Amino acid sequence: MNFYEIKEAVLIGFFLAFMIGPVFFMLIQTSIIKGARAAIIFDLGVILGDVVFILIAYYGSRSLLEKIKDDPRLFYLGGAILLIYGVITFFRKNSHRPSKTDVLVLTEKSNYLNLFLKGFFLNFINVGVLAFWLGMIVVIGSNLQMNASKIFNYFSVILVSYLTTDIGKILLAKKLKKKLTPLVIFKIKRGMGILLIVFGLVLIFKGFIPKENKLFNHVIEKME
Repeated sequence: MNFYEIKEAVLIGFFLAFMIGPVFFMLIQTSIIKGARAAIIFDLGVILGDVVFILIAYYGSRSLLEKIKDDPRLFYLGGAILLIYGVITFFRKNSHRPSKTDVLVLTEKSNYLNLFLKGFFLNFINVGVLAFWLGMIVVIGSNLQMNASKIFNYFSVILVSYLTTDIGKILLAKKLKKKLTPLVIFKIKRGMGILLIVFGLVLIFKGFIPKENKLFNHVIEKME
């Protein structure tokens, strides 16, 4: 890889880390409430989801697209999962609203395996992420003459840049932990639940819009 390609891949990873979505907000929440280590474990799960999508896009994109390009069920399924998880997040452990005078006692231990799997599945159920990596494979792959080693290096730089930027976000969010009170945590969890519900409804709504499938059609046309 030359300097220009490395710089381009780093910038893509950097801006990818700031794409607004359920993963973005969940990462910040995890860092604030559970700490930097838990958030990094969660983020590694997210990265694994991206790696799986990239491998699917590279090795099986043509046959996969033919099957899913007109199938809205993926949007319905992913949206329903986000919606259900949002409702659970909103109501779980929030039956009583804390008062401003309550003192924060953090006794809950982080289950790192659960956090890792949560990051993976929260990213993996979003079919829009698959569409993004499919488009990237088509565009970047053609620019790199579909050279496997160049493509591997390019996407590795993107993911490393993405992870590095996320770690920076995690460390900045961790500083907010000093301002935590039971009431603040209550509001953060309720807010996160509402956001997940909204993202779930948006994803379900996309399944009813035929124009959304044009993205997959466009990718197929570029691959032919």
